[in-house]
Amino acid sequence: MTVLTAIGTYLPPWGGPKGRVPGPDEDAVTLGVAAGRAALDGASPTGVRAVVLVTRELPLLVGGNGAALLGGLGLPHDVPVTEQVGGAPAVADALLGAAPGTLVIGVDVPEGGLAGASAGLVGERGVAVETVGRVVRSLPVESRTPDGVSRDYADPRLSRERGLGGAVEALDLADKPLAVAGVPAKQAAALCAGAPAALPTVGASSLLFAVAALEQGGVVLATEQASATALRVESVPPVVRDEPTAQPVPRSSTTPGPEIAISLASYERAFEAKLRWEAAKCGSCGTLALPARFRCLECGAEEGWSSAALPRTGEVYTVVTVHVPVPGLPTPYSLAVVELDDVGVRALVKVTGAVAGKVGIGDRGRLVFRRVAVRTGIPDYAYALLPEPAAATTEGSA
Repeated sequence: MTVLTAIGTYLPPWGGPKGRVPGPDEDAVTLGVAAGRAALDGASPTGVRAVVLVTRELPLLVGGNGAALLGGLGLPHDVPVTEQVGGAPAVADALLGAAPGTLVIGVDVPEGGLAGASAGLVGERGVAVETVGRVVRSLPVESRTPDGVSRDYADPRLSRERGLGGAVEALDLADKPLAVAGVPAKQAAALCAGAPAALPTVGASSLLFAVAALEQGGVVLATEQASATALRVESVPPVVRDEPTAQPVPRSSTTPGPEIAISLASYERAFEAKLRWEAAKCGSCGTLALPARFRCLECGAEEGWSSAALPRTGEVYTVVTVHVPVPGLPTPYSLAVVELDDVGVRALVKVTGAVAGKVGIGDRGRLVFRRVAVRTGIPDYAYALLPEPAAATTEGSA
């Protein structure tokens, strides 16, 4: 039996009634960080002892994404990260087999929409989750092989009757599920007791979206093609949603040309402070410097520097919108100098989640983890300003 302490969900700010689409500065890692931080809202990062990331869109297949994920989540360097390719059943199995202190994250960034992420924190106290049944079968109606080519057998009747239908028949559930993750809403409703909530995704993140949408405890079914895992949730755990209102995708253009190369030496030097949102702190007078300096501008000290976490909220001090085309960067985009709350530090960041040119001086927002560029095929992560209103809301109770 697993104990689920909290659930966090995230939806990109772009999209419409048919689902959300990631922004140009979002990928599986940034979505996973947003959902993970929502799940950890109010929890101590030191209590997390493992992270499991389940997705089908890993940004880096060689070298891994664990360091960026831990940096964005604010977790220690020694926390093990498991990166797994899979859908809703893989997330269900990861949760059911997790030890206390494990953060399980499911992310979907498919082409064409239905993007989102969800995370569940396993702990010592909370809502009990137990296995009802599991069946692993093969019916690769839709496939993507190492050559990068996707293939679709395109037989919905086969998928419904021999795929999902065969899995449900093999499970032989005593109780009808209250929600089904991994399939469209109409197909899920045909299998459920009552009318289940429509889920914003159908992949790895859909299981925890389904649990978060429950009104009471019961059976939840996680499916993918011909495999399924059924689990029973005792009740609904606390849910923190980071789901800004959907906006139409803004128009932009990308200029062809030679890409901006990356300096891996500079990338490595700036990685920790940039991804963990930290400033250098003078050991003599306590002055903060962003970026880090060799010599303190206040007292002249050159030694004794340490790291200090920066606030993640602030006010726009000044802003500019860039229309000059830059190869590899969608244009136009806005840059803002943000006065961070209570520390007297200003930071130059890109604006995200808003149409370019719509943010003005005095507007408030929060700093969120984003992919600011892809240089020589390497994702370059940092922080961007997400203007208000975009605050998370809390619901549910343990």
